[in-house]
Amino acid sequence: MTTGPNTGPLARFKVIDLTRVRAGPTAVRQLADWGADVIKIESPEGDAGLGGERHGPDFQNLHRNKRSLTLNLKSPDGVAIMKRLVAKADVVVENYRPDVKFRLGVDYESLKAINPRIVYASISGFGQDGPYIDRPGFDQIAQGMGGLMSITGEPGRGPMRVGIPVADLTAGIFAAMGILIALLEREQSGEGQWVTSSLLGAQISMLDFQAARWTIGKEVPGQAGNNHPTSIPTGVFATADGYINIAAAGDDIYRRLCKALGAEHLFSDPMYSTGRARSQNRDSLNEAIGAFTVAKTSADWIETLNKAGVPSGPIYKMNEVFADPQVKHLGMTRVVPHPVLGDVEVIGQPIELSRTPWSIRSATPEAGEHTDAVLTELGYSAEEIARLHEGKVV
Repeated sequence: MTTGPNTGPLARFKVIDLTRVRAGPTAVRQLADWGADVIKIESPEGDAGLGGERHGPDFQNLHRNKRSLTLNLKSPDGVAIMKRLVAKADVVVENYRPDVKFRLGVDYESLKAINPRIVYASISGFGQDGPYIDRPGFDQIAQGMGGLMSITGEPGRGPMRVGIPVADLTAGIFAAMGILIALLEREQSGEGQWVTSSLLGAQISMLDFQAARWTIGKEVPGQAGNNHPTSIPTGVFATADGYINIAAAGDDIYRRLCKALGAEHLFSDPMYSTGRARSQNRDSLNEAIGAFTVAKTSADWIETLNKAGVPSGPIYKMNEVFADPQVKHLGMTRVVPHPVLGDVEVIGQPIELSRTPWSIRSATPEAGEHTDAVLTELGYSAEEIARLHEGKVV
């Protein structure tokens, strides 16, 4: 169900979406929300189950703003349709295992021969070559291999995954950034190119300063639980009715924290008077701070500490996140009508441009909802389309 025309800064670009599950759809969603004309290629059976049930929250959030074309790429006629699409497209995105695209004949070099301007993006678990090319890639495997699980969780409790598929999501976001860079470069060269990202590479990149602690400082970071690994005291503290986050990095903010707590002695105490000392004695410092925070409610402390210039905030459950007035102000969700589900509230973009908005124009399509329309745009006659349906090509 379409609720508006293709508008936005990427409206002039046509994207062929061969992706499934999460990393690839995340990349394409970035392009679709900013106006790109996205044609999602699905098997004739549809992609339900590859990223959740079709009418479930995950699938509906991932695939909005797309049109769906069912296509059997194992059929010569299906590949012929794909190549006709590519001739008029700007971008192709896939996240098959690295060898699959070559078997299907839809790899970059094959499609470049049809359209030299095509920007072709591949997302994989470990990269397009190398010793692990044949391994299946999943988010949790990348979290482990990329080092994230070794620094997540409480000390002594064993490795811990984070609560979102961060490797999948960031591999997709990095791929979208690479696609946009390639489109910008194409304006100069007139040629497309092959963009690649991987779950493992994205996960390592996201380690940022934790990775640099090893590559530059030769320090192996460990688990710090809710504590910040280097800026103390930053962590979770119990209150009279729950928990709050406090981030008091640096001497100035720490001094303000001690004053707001009515605990100036914690600043003058040699055990806590310097950043190094606070890091070495973090457990006893947290215990000392916690003895003060349990005396008031979370709301009281959040108001008091923020007024004192000490960063502090609540620790929300998901329903509380979207009830927060600042979250509402940011407009982090949009409602789109769905022909089966009714109004669906999807998660929005965290980026805003001063003149050019992103948009949710249509809900996630039903499998093959736009097959006939897309084939008609490609020049297929009604008789040809009927034969393609009969032959289960579409």
